[in-house]
Amino acid sequence: MTIAIMQPYFLPYIGYWQLLNDVDIFVIYDNIQFSKKGYFCRNNILLNGKRTIFSIPIKKDSDYLNIVDRSISDNSDKQINKILGQIKNSYKNAPFFNDVFQVIELIFKYEEKNLFKYILNSIKKINEYLEITTKIVVSSCIDINHELKSQNKVLAINEKLNATKYINSIGGVALYDKKSFNNVNIELQFLESEIPKYKQFNEDFIPYLSIIDIMMFNDKENIKIMLKKYKLNSAI
Repeated sequence: MTIAIMQPYFLPYIGYWQLLNDVDIFVIYDNIQFSKKGYFCRNNILLNGKRTIFSIPIKKDSDYLNIVDRSISDNSDKQINKILGQIKNSYKNAPFFNDVFQVIELIFKYEEKNLFKYILNSIKKINEYLEITTKIVVSSCIDINHELKSQNKVLAINEKLNATKYINSIGGVALYDKKSFNNVNIELQFLESEIPKYKQFNEDFIPYLSIIDIMMFNDKENIKIMLKKYKLNSAI
């Protein structure tokens, strides 16, 4: 049983989906502290040939609340419609705009104010479009001690789900100790994404954009190939 655990990001770059697609169970943290610096409610698109960030408006609240306790602003409709307008204007001439924009519009206009549920819906909708069938589990539903932190919490989740392998994104190499995983018979690996190049109108290629960009310029079969463009590195 192969497990990955990630924070809930909104329409993230393809590396997130490569990891999600590679495992048997994908655990999404809902009981993790919200961070303004993270990509919980924002991402990048191609606008006028440049990387441009968009952000879903969040209701002001304590910075110490978990993401499941944060909400989208009550008056978010105007800003969301503005973002959709930017996406439409930017990608209206992209080869797969008609099909993709319908999905993106449903995601942005999802009638849910709870931030975690809003993001979770977006992940499920993209999975449906890309035909990714990985089982998704919400972290708070797993019967462990949720006071645990960092590696100890990851190990507890893996053991509870009977994992034999845990895969993390390559950025987490310094966060984990191979010996601790070996002690409980769990193989530790790290996914290093090979960001695929593809045609973005006639501009120079800009990588690490939201999955929106890849979907606009590539058909499903090509994206499925991209989902396999990565290396798995064993922990040292």
